Amino acid sequence: MKYTTVIFDLDGTLLNTLDDISDSVNYTLGHFGFPLQSLDKVRLSVGNGSAVLFERCLPSGRDTPGFDDILRFYLDYYNDHSLIKTAPYGGVMELLSTLAAKEYKLAVVSNKPDTTVKKLVQHFFGRVISVAIGEREGVRRKPQPDSVIKAMDELYSFPYECVYVGDSDTDIQTAANAGIECISVMWGFRDRDFLLTHGASQLVAKPNEMLKLV
Repeated sequence: MKYTTVIFDLDGTLLNTLDDISDSVNYTLGHFGFPLQSLDKVRLSVGNGSAVLFERCLPSGRDTPGFDDILRFYLDYYNDHSLIKTAPYGGVMELLSTLAAKEYKLAVVSNKPDTTVKKLVQHFFGRVISVAIGEREGVRRKPQPDSVIKAMDELYSFPYECVYVGDSDTDIQTAANAGIECISVMWGFRDRDFLLTHGASQLVAKPNEMLKLV
């Protein structure tokens, strides 16, 4: 075993959450009278937290009057509608089961709100993943290393025995800031060329390919 601990991003890595996020974004935009956004626009806007998502999807960004109220509306709506179309990517459940059987320590770190992260992880992966950390007060969101460091602390793991797995440039930078290695997946919200341009050093096209790297 090269590592003892594998820390995963959630959206675009373990779960395909894009449809539920996009539907919730557009429900919110429509409710407040703003133009709707395409699925591709939402895909390219996720990864840095919900506030940044809406900064990118609203015509006037954070300067939009009532921005905080719009964001709260979205967060409440999405939390209640986050399990409509969301599902694990093909091969993810098998990968996690194999890692758990080999006694790897597993965690999820995400820029989603902490309550939603815990809800999704418990629903889909509760039998194999016990540590799930999202954005909350006192824990800076990725690419700051706070949440990854917290996950390592909860799992009693040292940086040299950990690897971070994600689908974005934010994940690559998060791993670097936490002082751990990174595996980038190509089935998520960013493509191979984008990942390579942003510093990816280890790439996998299918979940089972990860077993050769850990």
